[in-house]
Amino acid sequence: MARTTQLRTYTVREGLLDQWVERWRDDIVPLRLKLGFEIGGAWVDRERNRFVWLLSYEGPESFEKRNETYWASPERAAMDLDPDDYLLHTDDRTVEQRY
Repeated sequence: MARTTQLRTYTVREGLLDQWVERWRDDIVPLRLKLGFEIGGAWVDRERNRFVWLLSYEGPESFEKRNETYWASPERAAMDLDPDDYLLHTDDRTVEQRY
């Protein structure tokens, strides 16, 4: 399958930005990497209480199918992490790299 990259922008609940980043880094990133995803970077916009990151996948399955595998995995369930506890809004956009 072709490489798919998503630009993900999350608006985080007031006062939880640093906690979210810690949970993302410690729990989400290792599992994403284990399942063949790549993280192209992550940024914090403190002024707007936003977290922005790039998530890519290129492998035998589609991005959507691999993402379903991530969400259905026992490791994801064991995180005991509900994004709604931290995030007010998510905006996931598929983007194409040009440079």
